[in-house]
Amino acid sequence: MTTENQELKKAGLKVTLPRVKILQILEKSEERHLSAEDVYKSLLEAGEDVGLATVYRVLTQFESAGLVERHNFDGGHSVFELDRGDHHDHMVCVDTGKVIEFHNHEIESLQEQIAKEHGYSIAGHSLVLYVKPINGDK
Repeated sequence: MTTENQELKKAGLKVTLPRVKILQILEKSEERHLSAEDVYKSLLEAGEDVGLATVYRVLTQFESAGLVERHNFDGGHSVFELDRGDHHDHMVCVDTGKVIEFHNHEIESLQEQIAKEHGYSIAGHSLVLYVKPINGDK
């Protein structure tokens, strides 16, 4: 049984060809954040006959099953990344749209402290910094 098949079964999803192919694309892509359209284009380039509506449906199923996380960067444009269990935050370049992942212990600690000061503990969070290159560097 392939890794993809095991991941789908573990997530409680039936193993279907579109699901396996989409999961393979997400796992093998050099870009960690893919839109449904990116996945669809990759399927077309690989000669796979999977429609865009199926891609959207499968990605939503993956999100519900905890296989992927959906992010809505720059005005509602959704991108998906595999949930690898490691928490990280994001920076998005407003000029190029490039997504940069980062983790900073000080920021995490400060967020926990702020929540605690208000009588709460953090159940989850998402931090996105929208950035511009300094001095035109990219």
